[in-house]
Amino acid sequence: MVEVESNKVVIVMPAFNAEKTLEQTYREIPWEIVHDVVLVDDQSSDKTIPLARELGIKHIVAHEANLGYGGNQKTCYRYALDLGADVVVMLHPDYQYTPKLIPTLVSMISSGLYPVVLGSRILGGGALRGGMPRYKYVANRVLTLFQNLLLGEKLSEYHTGFRAYSSVVLRSIEFENNSNNFIFDNQVISQIFMAGFEVAEVTCPTKYFPDASSISLRRSLRYGVGVITVSCMHWLHKRRIMSFKMYGRSNGN
Repeated sequence: MVEVESNKVVIVMPAFNAEKTLEQTYREIPWEIVHDVVLVDDQSSDKTIPLARELGIKHIVAHEANLGYGGNQKTCYRYALDLGADVVVMLHPDYQYTPKLIPTLVSMISSGLYPVVLGSRILGGGALRGGMPRYKYVANRVLTLFQNLLLGEKLSEYHTGFRAYSSVVLRSIEFENNSNNFIFDNQVISQIFMAGFEVAEVTCPTKYFPDASSISLRRSLRYGVGVITVSCMHWLHKRRIMSFKMYGRSNGN
């Protein structure tokens, strides 16, 4: 078994107007296992960057233009890989997900049990207790059922933003070919399964409050259409009916 301490753990924080919640999130990072933190700011209009500097975050990237949630993550992962990360954890700086679960996610990867671990808001029934709007909960469940059917998997949800990846996974998938928008997360999971990697889930409490990031109903509807599209693309590509650039040479076999 590989010990957690022998792996370089890098936390990536895709930030956009996170001034009100960044410090609380940052203070709870388990520094005993984390080696570096990378904050990528997607042209915030608040004081996210000055606060990040004040907190002592060494690796800060400021986008000159707003690239979107997916575009932000692309920068995050490139930077983390360039730092020599073995394990990359995406932690939203809006404090919606607790940093206290990072050791659990990291240990599952560092021990060689799984190459990808997702923090699930659905396992344990914590989503509604944490304040997830009921319409989002229902949409989550319907979309997840649809995705499991087309991808042939059994995840409790595909839409969490709390994730940990082995660097091997990030180097194996074509995440640069993905959208710069919110559907990026969904495309990554599809790519991971297409490449033959296993995915684990852990119960993750979540918090919905005014300062936590959220997308509008219009964007949520667009995201839902994107999820259905990605699922159909996965099904078609895996069966070699059609080929899509985002999967590279992977065919799920």
